[in-house]
Amino acid sequence: MKNLVLAAVLALPLLCCCGADKQNPDPVKPEPVVLALADTEATAETKALYANLWSIRDKGWIFGHHDDLMYGRKWYGTEGGSDTKDVCGDYPGVYALDLSALMDQRSTDPKEQSDNVLRIKLIKQAYNRGMVITACLHLNNPKAGKGDAWDNSDNKVVAEILTDGSATQTTFNGWLDKLAVIAKGLKGADGKNIPIIIRPFHEHTQSWSWWGSTCTTEQEFIGLWRYFVDYMKAAGVHNFIYAISPQMDGARTESDFLYRWPGDGYVDFIGMDSYQGINNNVFVNNLKVLSALSAKKLKPAGVTETGVEGFKVADYWITNIAAPMAGRKMSLLVTWRNKYDPMESGSHYFSVYPGHVSQESFLTMYDRNDTFFCNDLPKMYNPVEGITVR
Repeated sequence: MKNLVLAAVLALPLLCCCGADKQNPDPVKPEPVVLALADTEATAETKALYANLWSIRDKGWIFGHHDDLMYGRKWYGTEGGSDTKDVCGDYPGVYALDLSALMDQRSTDPKEQSDNVLRIKLIKQAYNRGMVITACLHLNNPKAGKGDAWDNSDNKVVAEILTDGSATQTTFNGWLDKLAVIAKGLKGADGKNIPIIIRPFHEHTQSWSWWGSTCTTEQEFIGLWRYFVDYMKAAGVHNFIYAISPQMDGARTESDFLYRWPGDGYVDFIGMDSYQGINNNVFVNNLKVLSALSAKKLKPAGVTETGVEGFKVADYWITNIAAPMAGRKMSLLVTWRNKYDPMESGSHYFSVYPGHVSQESFLTMYDRNDTFFCNDLPKMYNPVEGITVR
């Protein structure tokens, strides 16, 4: 289907919008199953998205790119911009971004105001196109007051968040209140609340964050995760799908994925941030483990971050992404960002852009039947026959 329209799409890139040039495939009809969300009051659209994340894995996986709509290698804030679309004529199926600048001290910084307005605008545009939205939170250190997410100089931050009445808890709660207001205010053109796959405290298996492995005990991290989920639900946020995403760069086992597991009732989506480079043996091993865990716990799964910084491998997308992902029953794969760098003075990019050596490989991956971009997606916010979400 894709190869029949690719030339036409590339010839008219500015006219492309999801569903405009390709017909959506028939909905996947998996075996009947009952799935459970952490939020029993989740909106109908959130439940439908969850069902679709489960069903699409039987046919393939959705391609995503962090901050793809906000900036690219050589542009910033351009209306309709996308490095992905500039290469293949279609937007990615997943739009990933970071919401922390809307929550912590940066939310009142005049320098961030225009970017925050743009972030909200792009979330709405992505939803209106039928895309899936996922968000991580690189929150500043709420105790240090000026430290960023990587300020791991104090191992009492989470302990203080969990201490009623502490100054750190008060600060953190204020940030969560802002997130709640944002989440409840995010509405698409249909007037419905926009579902978001939220990834709080990601890469918790590592030491570099204030919520990481050296700054928290097992019980403190579990307490923090549950505190976040419970706070959001109590605040009336019912459009979140809660995703955990340990960092899995080396070959891992199920026990590694379940490191500091908050409990089945507090996790909806099992992800992994996997920066294994071009080591297919590691990637395939971890995909197999994640796929088995997904089936065991009846929770959709995917690669929530991946890529090789500054990669220059011509066949990267077919050899190191599409081949390992084939048949693994993953819902999605998201590459990290392409930093805005118009003079190309650095190499902080993790995905394709016009003129990159891997462009032809990306187009070949795009043309596969098991890869889903925006135009290929079924109606992700409509229920799926045979899948019950409670």
